[in-house]
Amino acid sequence: MTDPLNNSYYRATAHAWETQPAFIGEGKYDIAVIGGGFTGLSAALACAEKGLKVALFEAKTIGYGASGRNGGQLIPGLRWSMREIDEEFGRERAQAIFDLAYGAVDRVKGRIAKHGIQCDLKAGHLEAAYKPAHFDAMQRDAEFLADEFGWESEMVSPKDMGQHINGGGYHGGIYDSQGGHFHPLNYALGLAGAAKRAGVTILENSRVMTVTKVTGNDDVALGISQESCRSVESVVDVASHFRVTAGHVINASDAWMGEVDPDLGRYTIPIMNYNVATAPLSNWRDYLPSDAAVADSRFVLNYFRLSADKRLIFGGGEKYVQTPPADIAGFVRKHMVEAFPSLADTPIDYAWGGAVGVTMNRLPHIGRQGNIFFAHGFSGHGALVTTLAGELLAEAVTGTMERFDVFAKLPHKPFPGGRMFARPLATLGLLWYALRDRL
Repeated sequence: MTDPLNNSYYRATAHAWETQPAFIGEGKYDIAVIGGGFTGLSAALACAEKGLKVALFEAKTIGYGASGRNGGQLIPGLRWSMREIDEEFGRERAQAIFDLAYGAVDRVKGRIAKHGIQCDLKAGHLEAAYKPAHFDAMQRDAEFLADEFGWESEMVSPKDMGQHINGGGYHGGIYDSQGGHFHPLNYALGLAGAAKRAGVTILENSRVMTVTKVTGNDDVALGISQESCRSVESVVDVASHFRVTAGHVINASDAWMGEVDPDLGRYTIPIMNYNVATAPLSNWRDYLPSDAAVADSRFVLNYFRLSADKRLIFGGGEKYVQTPPADIAGFVRKHMVEAFPSLADTPIDYAWGGAVGVTMNRLPHIGRQGNIFFAHGFSGHGALVTTLAGELLAEAVTGTMERFDVFAKLPHKPFPGGRMFARPLATLGLLWYALRDRL
């Protein structure tokens, strides 16, 4: 059956990729990586570059999840401002967090350059103020970031917003020339190609069902289910047929962490986001003259940019249930038209969606349980930080913990309510923030 969430512009314009075989039988590796998105691919590549024997297991295909479906926006930093981080954790920890989170920009650009990844990389990101008070807060944050950490950005007054965007009715913004946008799926495929060349065994359509300690040694065993087999055999039976052992496991399953590790899954809630891509716009300069990516300042935000062939890629609205709208294009169009009324009749060629793993505090949850390492919950701000996270995981499994611990020591709590009530309670909280946007 066709996946209604996978009719994406990215999938239609993806570079050629030879589907990798599913896992069969048994195997033994130094490192087993779960998840073929940015985090898992980056971790696998970095581990292979250290001379380790690595296998990466992807339940579907490379970039099938959020890494291949997101808005393609490269936003430096985390969901918290550096002023908030400094106030909460103190200057020493804030400096370490800044060095890593903002340094992720160069990590991604470095990977793209080193491996010759063709992913339509474009400089420039604008955060647009939805309310005048948001602009005031942005200005305070930008000044703090420049004065205390040396990160320069450009305040854009309301009257000057036309340099970047004609629409939305925004009240000024912050332009960051070091941010930007790219084709996320082609970036993921580029990382996968680099990982293969470095010696990583990539196994697609290979869903990890169980992760258990091996009795009598320090290894970890993974039970693998082939996606093609799940319709004809029980998951338990199939998983018992295919078994992998590894010295260390890196779990990078993000929004679907709970399917692999129910306990870790309590720390995130999958939030569904939806995107459209219009037909190419010959008059694109009338909308986004600087070709910068734009995200507004609401909790439930609109975010948009131009593709390489000058389609408007627009994301808007969220749903807290996994069932997609019957008409994804119609669901997103109403948000697009609020920002750009003249696009009301513009054809939409692609409409798709995917899940974003969100934590309670919207900071990434990174850590270890013995020789099982994990990273998830990037909360819609992960296109840059995930590459960094993968490299930190690779450092950690080889015994270098200093940079890994900067993120591992961030405080986290599971969503309340246990398996039965966590989602409804989280939904109520998120709806409150969405209501606050409109007040």
